[in-house]
Amino acid sequence: MYLGIDLGTSEIKIVIIDDTGRLVAAEGEPLTVQRPHPQWSEQDPAQWWSATNLAIGRLRARHSDLWSRIRSIGLSGQMHGAVLLDEHDRVLRPAILWNDTRSAAECTVLTRLAPELHAVAGNLAMPGFTAPKLLWVAEHEPAVFAAVRTVLLPKDYLRLLMSGEKVSDMSDAAGTLWLDVAKRDWSDSILAACGLTRDNMPSLVEGSAPSACLKADVARAWGLSEQVVIAGGGGDNAASAVGIGAVNSGDAFISLGTSGVIFAVNDTFRPNPQSAVHAFCHALPGRWHQMSVMLTAASALRWLCQILGTHETALLEEVAALSLEEQSRAPIFLPYLSGERTPHNDPVASGSFHGLTHSTERAALAYAVLEGVAFGLDDGLDVMKQAGSHISQFFLIGGGARSPWWAQLIADVVKIPVVTHRDGAAGGALGAARLGWLAVGGNEAEVCRKPEVHARFEADAGRAGQLESRLKRYRLFYQQQVEARRLLP
Repeated sequence: MYLGIDLGTSEIKIVIIDDTGRLVAAEGEPLTVQRPHPQWSEQDPAQWWSATNLAIGRLRARHSDLWSRIRSIGLSGQMHGAVLLDEHDRVLRPAILWNDTRSAAECTVLTRLAPELHAVAGNLAMPGFTAPKLLWVAEHEPAVFAAVRTVLLPKDYLRLLMSGEKVSDMSDAAGTLWLDVAKRDWSDSILAACGLTRDNMPSLVEGSAPSACLKADVARAWGLSEQVVIAGGGGDNAASAVGIGAVNSGDAFISLGTSGVIFAVNDTFRPNPQSAVHAFCHALPGRWHQMSVMLTAASALRWLCQILGTHETALLEEVAALSLEEQSRAPIFLPYLSGERTPHNDPVASGSFHGLTHSTERAALAYAVLEGVAFGLDDGLDVMKQAGSHISQFFLIGGGARSPWWAQLIADVVKIPVVTHRDGAAGGALGAARLGWLAVGGNEAEVCRKPEVHARFEADAGRAGQLESRLKRYRLFYQQQVEARRLLP
């Protein structure tokens, strides 16, 4: 048995898979995000550990017959977050998360201080990445920065509490901007531009390699052996790729979680930073990936449900009942509730509805949200194609994958077949468990099998004209927003 732990933004998710790769158990524990100021997004790392222990406790109680057979643990987690520790490994401040955009000015500073950034890190400096966050802390919280001895990514903070070891993997480390992505090693020059050295960084292993074992006190508390191996693990998207067998060049998926991601595997490092496409290491040796990221995806639907006082299931049923004519009259929605990365690299972009009337009903609002996310994914796909990605099919994963209606809409918009599988919502936790299996000797071809297709969605040519017209309006409204910001103080 192999355990996978995924530290998401909204939930800790833990799964168990068996020696056939079958998902046999799953537990989750919700997390909350704090936004003390506009554009800020933070979490208390202590909440991650508490939630992990609660989920582990329930999983152990409900599956005691499996528990003693667990051989390894894999870790997956939200990328880019900055966990700052002092000389005693105490947390100095709340973790600054991936969707925090306060460090926009520091991105310009970093690009000036590290002219080699684009070639070495393979990415533009964006507020979501870890490096600009540290420059912000140095500027605005100098006492905190002076006390920093270690910077860890979220899942690697869990590893520290589980094992006492400070380790990260290549895929997650690539999202800091401090990694030489081609060499798969820390870049001393980019670290120096942020006032740091590799002494402030965790050691690095491949995601499928052993990184540590459980500490004795954690092993006792969890009822596991101290010999349980902790794999290097991966950033959430790289781990999700492993979970669906996207491990070879040309494999691709769309993730509909809090954010929206298009992920394509490459056998070489192919940076194209000017288009805001990300180029990172994969969680497996000798592989990289390109990725477009929109900061708001399924979270936009949750946001609308909270405002309307309804549940996603009920709202999706109302959307599915809309006729094509009713969809054509729906507002246009820009899904930039947390700014945007690919392709705009616009941390101050904002969400908006265009075309509201007295007759607009909530189902039309929901349709606009789902469509706006699909349009944002299509924008990302366009620049990935320009960066050399060739994609013939997408797996769809994440919480949004539970909606066949949304899957069909995405296929209609991107004009590429979309397929789903039964464990699509397991995401990074399933991939983390597979990485744990590899770390104790699993064979990659066996472990990283592609799952059986549950449903396939082909683009509906009959909707092409309507969607293309609405997509043009969507893009025009974003350009009008940019122009309004330029003209107005």
